[in-house]
Amino acid sequence: MTEESARDDGGEFDVATDGGADGKGVVRRDRFSGGPARGFLSSLEADERIFEADLEVDRAHVVMLAEQGIVADDVAGNVLTALDAIEVEGHAGLPEGEDVHEAIETAVIERIGEQGGKMHTARSRNDEVAACIRYRLREDVLEAIETTLALRESLVEVAAEHADTVMPGYTHLQPAQPITVGHWALSYEAAVRRDTERLLEAYDRINQSPLGGAAFAGTTFDIDRERTAELLGFDGVVENSMDASSSRDFLLETVQTLSTHATTLSGLAEDVVIFANRGFVDLSDDYSSTSSIMPQKKNPDTLELVRAVAGDAAGSVQGLTTTLKGLPRAYNRDLQRATTHAWETVDAVTEASEVAAGAVATADWNEETLAAEAGEGFSTATGVADLLAANGLPFRTAHEMVAVAAENGGDYDALEAAAADVLGEPLESLVDPEDVRDALDPAESVASRDSQGGPAPDAVADQLEDARRAIAADEATLEARIDALEDAHEALRSEVNEYV
Repeated sequence: MTEESARDDGGEFDVATDGGADGKGVVRRDRFSGGPARGFLSSLEADERIFEADLEVDRAHVVMLAEQGIVADDVAGNVLTALDAIEVEGHAGLPEGEDVHEAIETAVIERIGEQGGKMHTARSRNDEVAACIRYRLREDVLEAIETTLALRESLVEVAAEHADTVMPGYTHLQPAQPITVGHWALSYEAAVRRDTERLLEAYDRINQSPLGGAAFAGTTFDIDRERTAELLGFDGVVENSMDASSSRDFLLETVQTLSTHATTLSGLAEDVVIFANRGFVDLSDDYSSTSSIMPQKKNPDTLELVRAVAGDAAGSVQGLTTTLKGLPRAYNRDLQRATTHAWETVDAVTEASEVAAGAVATADWNEETLAAEAGEGFSTATGVADLLAANGLPFRTAHEMVAVAAENGGDYDALEAAAADVLGEPLESLVDPEDVRDALDPAESVASRDSQGGPAPDAVADQLEDARRAIAADEATLEARIDALEDAHEALRSEVNEYV
């Protein structure tokens, strides 16, 4: 094939080179080189994020082309040498272009002449950009996963230290039943654990190579898609060429998963903000601020911002979904706007997760205040009703009796009076008075709730062991993902060195 036909095979955006010395029209015809819409079309500035990814994708593609005999070894060597020089100069050294892909190719052609255009043989910007996005996004997702693990470790440390620290538990923000700080912390560890799992699953779907799909209809060249996937550390290829170049469901899944994690973080932040307001917990100064006018104030500002990130992430889900909704196959330029949602969301949620981990790890729990408030609002009422039911009284009857007692203070005397009013018999005839007094005590009430997953210290100890095992397993999985990418990077560098 001629150079022009080879480049036309790459897709609708990829047209013949003229080898102009000034770089104008190197990748595109002069007809498309100016006008007021050029700036609107350009993503070059935003593409700085995938500059390194594009260079790696270029290298893998050129190595594969040489191995397949599609380009000569000396041409491959010249292109790869030029790419190394462009990397040294950085994104700021690129010539003008509609995007980073065009700018890098232009820079290569300016350095080595027309033969630089051979780097684009058998591909399109469509599969190229999809590969670059996946290449960079997987690294960002791994970083997000790392922050979820740090948060889980902080929560486990709090749970271990406060497995016996009794605190009030709430439903509808009303005192409900006494629990422990450890039980509360592990409830969030369990939620963040699922967030970690979802991110790991999303990573596996991100880490598939679209390279070789070309514009959307494949290529006539004898390329090796599995080889470029291997060189780039992808686990496999997106098989269908149209799907490979045009699908962005991996972006949507990632943003949705990050939004779910941000929602978990928002709940955690809200709890701690409320607890701080009630004097249950004291945030470190590093995670607080003071008022500009009221010197006595200590505000949980960082956690309020963590809470707000959930709204931003939810907005990104909506924005990205709307962008993708109804797009026809195959490539559409709308997709240029889609990626921004992913970058903004992964950055914001990762930072929020890191801040939440630090805030939890450095907070001081006020054990005396928590213990004093644990029985607030007759929060042991359910335990008393359970005790009566365990001694033969139908639960609904016990519920009614304890509700009457709650209206009259919820102490032992109120229970005695309620038994006489509702049941017509003394409380002592139903249950041992000492057992009732134990049920009324918040610490004893908590200790009695030793069912699987409950707040009793023994049950919390089992949950702690399970949480630590899960964290260790996920850390090993994360480390394996990171090592695989580092190994692939080194292997590609070794292959490149054979040509330069």
